[in-house]
Amino acid sequence: MERPHSRVRLLWIGRALLTATVLAVIAFVVGRVVPERFFAVSNALVAAIWVAAALLGAVHALLYYRSWRFEIQDDALYLVRGVVTEVETAVPYVRVQHVDTQRGPVERLVGLSSLVVYTAGTRGADISIPGLTPDRANRLRERLRDLAIESEGSDAV
Repeated sequence: MERPHSRVRLLWIGRALLTATVLAVIAFVVGRVVPERFFAVSNALVAAIWVAAALLGAVHALLYYRSWRFEIQDDALYLVRGVVTEVETAVPYVRVQHVDTQRGPVERLVGLSSLVVYTAGTRGADISIPGLTPDRANRLRERLRDLAIESEGSDAV
């Protein structure tokens, strides 16, 4: 099975650091707004909240990267991901409506792209494969498109 590019860890760790910073800012603001007799927040506590959230987020990002894998099988796109709860997804090619590549500004900064597979049948059933090089995402998009076209005559059930 294939894994996303290792640079995706930078994005996920960066997201964890941003979340830790937001939590620390909230704790700081609450400590300044709420009277001290109800809720005392020292600068040391704010720093501890940031460090704990940053460490937990970074560890989660690294474990998430280790769990993330995907494979193009004969009849479906197969994905496995998750840290606490492992999720296995099989997307039959006959259910694929269309496939997009996405590159947000942060992804472009680190030279990565995501592949989004839109499926038929249910709302919110779209699958995203993060952390692909733009070339790999384009090749995978074309391959999935071809497999979806080949499976058009098949039954989805």
